[in-house]
Amino acid sequence: MGRSRAAGPGAGRRLCRGGAAALAARRTRQGGGVSIVVIGAGAWGAALAQAARFAGHAVTLVGRDTEAVAEINARHTITRYLGDLALDPGLVAQTGFAGLEAAEAVLMVVPAQATRATLAAIGPKKLAGKPVILCAKGLETTSHDRQSQILARHAPQAEPFVLSGPSFAHDVAAGKPTAVTLAGPSIERAETMAALLASDCFRPYASGDIVGVEMCGGLKNVYALGAGAIEGAGLGLSARSAFLARAYAELGRMIVALGGSEATLAGLAGIGDLALSCTSDQSRNYRFGMALGRGQSVAAIREGGMGLAEGVFTAPVARAVAEANHIDAPLIAAVDLLLSGEARIETIVPMLMRRPLKREG
Repeated sequence: MGRSRAAGPGAGRRLCRGGAAALAARRTRQGGGVSIVVIGAGAWGAALAQAARFAGHAVTLVGRDTEAVAEINARHTITRYLGDLALDPGLVAQTGFAGLEAAEAVLMVVPAQATRATLAAIGPKKLAGKPVILCAKGLETTSHDRQSQILARHAPQAEPFVLSGPSFAHDVAAGKPTAVTLAGPSIERAETMAALLASDCFRPYASGDIVGVEMCGGLKNVYALGAGAIEGAGLGLSARSAFLARAYAELGRMIVALGGSEATLAGLAGIGDLALSCTSDQSRNYRFGMALGRGQSVAAIREGGMGLAEGVFTAPVARAVAEANHIDAPLIAAVDLLLSGEARIETIVPMLMRRPLKREG
């Protein structure tokens, strides 16, 4: 693949190059490509399918939108999500799960609230014995389950992995350097899967902490809403920085209490993703929070066409989980109050500032 036809400034400095020769070279270095199926043809699904092609694999992208599937196969673009950025010509798209049995690895890239229904539609037999990499970030609203818990229920014989970290879909699809965390049931298996997806522009770091990585991925969206609200209300960079630091501490309490490793907090899935999501208007959750901070309601923001912000679904679940486990999580509670309309940012911040003074930690 050549340069993106309209990838924006800096596109020519991408590290990953496509084309048959480049892919063949990668397959030689990595001991041969494998067959990978990516389920979910949104922005993130298309980006990860592109990343898997950069790594030298045969990739099938499964989507529901027949027009988008046809566009990928005919024009090698998915303009609804990635504009005119060029996808690798070898990327194949389809509707339905035909051929899934032959896949050597599966990436689940549907929204967090759609994972259960998608897995139920696939059925457990097609995923039995396969590594399934869960790429959605969020807790399920009805059950409060993490993504790996949903997988364990609907495909108990699948091997669970979780991918998370500081990454934007357009950057990954454009071949810009990105590093993420890939957690698995053991550090050794995580290392194997990380090597499978690694390329000159996409670098997964292995972890054995599925719980910690999942909680980081889900909760950073909630904190991004809060940070965006502070920005939208014009409360200043000092307030936003303080929020980010306290979010880091609160996230650590949540991870440890739920069985994850505190070390994960200091990595890409933790502080890396938290910092990116809480400071960049490329983050949909951050933009959604900015609109909240300007006084708009959730309904008005969504009616305005901003679309899905996963933290909106996760916040009340995270608050319920924190309360059920007796975890001190005032920032999560504050974001939930803001989303529900029970309080405005101008009243929430003074409430937080008047909390009893304590030692940092």
